[in-house]
Amino acid sequence: MDLKQHWEKVYATKGSEEVSWYQQQPETSLSFFRELNIPKDAAIIDVGGGDGTLVDYLLQEGYTDITVLDISEKALEKSARRLGDRAKGVNWIVADVNSFSVSKKFDVWHDRAVLHFLTEEQDRTIYLEKANQYLKSGAKVIIGTFSDKGPEKCSGLTVKQYTETSLSDFVKKYFHKIKCITKDHLTPFNTIQNFLFCSFLKTT
Repeated sequence: MDLKQHWEKVYATKGSEEVSWYQQQPETSLSFFRELNIPKDAAIIDVGGGDGTLVDYLLQEGYTDITVLDISEKALEKSARRLGDRAKGVNWIVADVNSFSVSKKFDVWHDRAVLHFLTEEQDRTIYLEKANQYLKSGAKVIIGTFSDKGPEKCSGLTVKQYTETSLSDFVKKYFHKIKCITKDHLTPFNTIQNFLFCSFLKTT
């Protein structure tokens, strides 16, 4: 089974609250948006947004240029149904993060729980190049990934854990660290996943 088939099956067979990454309110991500003073008209891409609720809260807070990217069409369909008429104001892209193509550049790249699924160095390199390609100079990056105290697997897939140092080193070719924190995520199954959240500034 390839990755697209894997994720389509996950979203077809599980409800939004039946996956480990579910958050009723993505407070950590939203706090980074506030601390970084992201303008309401900023062009935002939520990488691997799936059927997560970040888009709901960004719309609620007045953001007007939001793109949600996910490999799973079913995941994006769930989000669009949940948003109803508000979904018309969102740009939905069904594609793998390492193969998508758009005709615009963004001010903000948000990724909660995509990067850690890229376990091959080649895939991580492509990811970094994509981020650089589609971000404006001075853009902000917000990445949430499993820390070195987090799970070694998720959704049946092996993941790559990060420390503040290893994540900063990974992106340093194009991005300068602003802030990193660790945060425990309580899953719907009452287990704890330790995340590393970092923000970066595009320096090129």
